[in-house]
Amino acid sequence: MIEKTVFGLLAFLVIVPAALAVTLKSVFHCALFLVLSLTGVAGLFAMLGADFLFVTQLLVYAGGITVLLLFVVLLSGSPKDWVARQVNAQWIIGLLLSGMFVGLLAAVFKQMPVAETLPPAAPTTAALGLVLIRDWVLPFEAVSLVLLAALVGAVHFSKGRSR
Repeated sequence: MIEKTVFGLLAFLVIVPAALAVTLKSVFHCALFLVLSLTGVAGLFAMLGADFLFVTQLLVYAGGITVLLLFVVLLSGSPKDWVARQVNAQWIIGLLLSGMFVGLLAAVFKQMPVAETLPPAAPTTAALGLVLIRDWVLPFEAVSLVLLAALVGAVHFSKGRSR
């Protein structure tokens, strides 16, 4: 019972902010609602027991990408400058096509058989870490060296030439 309630709350946390993110006029507010929606998706991953996807969703999408988007919005001028005229004047056609798409999805899912047994459990993050360190140690270290070289190069080029 509590699992269904939490799923319903997380689904609400994904769908409503996502709808607001694509319908509001202010780009800044759209970005904030996008953060909320992506956090809800991370919560759904946590409910499924996919801890690696949960952390990745929070760090990469809800954290990094959205902060980058907010920096672009805020450094590109006043957020009030980003308020534009809505260009979705044909929203009735969009609503009609969306309804037809949902009906098509419902018909397809109605014909699909329901799985009676669960698939085998996916490996955990600890198992992924063991594979990376044990079986893929050379490529893992090579990638770390390339990232270190990129970081050193970025620091070198950001300082510029001294005279």
